[in-house]
Amino acid sequence: MLKGSRLALLHRLQPISIHGQLSYDVHYTFADEPDSQARVARVGPEALHPGLEAGDRAELDFLVGVVTAVRRPGSPT
Repeated sequence: MLKGSRLALLHRLQPISIHGQLSYDVHYTFADEPDSQARVARVGPEALHPGLEAGDRAELDFLVGVVTAVRRPGSPT
């Protein structure tokens, strides 16, 4: 996908510190492919909508196949 969004189910949000900078590994499956293999995207805290947790549905924004934002469905970009 060049640019767009897809609904996903969040399985795990794992904080990770690399050289003191906080990021998150977001483990998810696409909502329309529930039996597919889980995927992982690494995003910075600014790209993660506050209050999201494992088990939530989220909208993932993509640019050239890379997750650029994880937000609640219907929230502004």
